[in-house]
Amino acid sequence: MSDASAVTAAVLDDLRQESEELDLLVAGASAEEWALPTPAAGWTVAHQIAHLNWTDEVALTAVTDPGAFPAEVEKALARPEAFVDEAAREIVELLPAEDLLLRWREGRARLREALRAAPPGARFPWYGPPMGVASMATARLMETWAHGQDVADAFGVRRQPTARLRHVARIGVRARDYAYAVRGQQPPAEPFRVELKGLEGEMVVYGPEDAGQRVSGPLLDFCLLVTQRAHRDDLALRAVGPDADRWLDIAQAFAGPAGAGRTPKGER
Repeated sequence: MSDASAVTAAVLDDLRQESEELDLLVAGASAEEWALPTPAAGWTVAHQIAHLNWTDEVALTAVTDPGAFPAEVEKALARPEAFVDEAAREIVELLPAEDLLLRWREGRARLREALRAAPPGARFPWYGPPMGVASMATARLMETWAHGQDVADAFGVRRQPTARLRHVARIGVRARDYAYAVRGQQPPAEPFRVELKGLEGEMVVYGPEDAGQRVSGPLLDFCLLVTQRAHRDDLALRAVGPDADRWLDIAQAFAGPAGAGRTPKGER
């Protein structure tokens, strides 16, 4: 197995584990718990799982039938602020919780197998830039973790952070320029240095050591920021330089329109 293949296999294994962890959280939930509101306005626990299922299904289209994917992009462009909500709502209104859970399980398994079977070097269309196998799997892991956080918040559960957060942080760093571009802003020319303290005290770093613009703080906090699951005022992240400081206000690890983010705890 090549180094690239080994990396892809490892990410796919981590994606499976992240999905299974969230599955355990919702599998035993009552109908009332599936209907609990989450921090995402208008979204219940069921909407969160429906969104993951829908995204897995459109990702499967991108992988197995890329010629059909432009139609999905057209739907998004026609209703950029509403298409994600509408897709989740349609599934929730169609399926009871037990059927939704089964559909999510089957959909994510089909996607993982399609990604495992994809040829080396394959690139797939997406709502943002095209992605390779490892990047697609990382994006699905990031979304699963982020929406799982909303579910955990709805249930009042504190999840134990894992080493899989490295994937979330990496895609957040790689999406830096996209966060500017999606807001019609010019990304900074110089790279940033990102220094994050991991779960065991180890450092997770990105960017040149001598960069003038820098971000530092806990790995978990950075992941909560770039997935817009917490406001920067509630996180222990520090920016050095005006461009890095601006980035902490707009960072997003996901494709699509600029997210509204979360309000600080003191304003809720």
